[in-house]
Amino acid sequence: MKTLRDIPVGATCKVAKLHGEGPVKRRIMDMGITKGVEIYVRKVAPLGDPMELNIRNYELSVRKADAEMIEVM
Repeated sequence: MKTLRDIPVGATCKVAKLHGEGPVKRRIMDMGITKGVEIYVRKVAPLGDPMELNIRNYELSVRKADAEMIEVM
């Protein structure tokens, strides 16, 4: 299983499935991360957390813990 956390800077991926339960999964979906959406990894902070993404024509920062719940292809 490949997660968003595994995607290198400068690469694009597509969301395959969201893991997690309840409010955590709902929060991820509220940020616009849903099945089938394309995500471009813009950069990663020097210490590795958070990741900066381009999704649905806006910028979004996501913690690595949340990125591990997003399965990509």
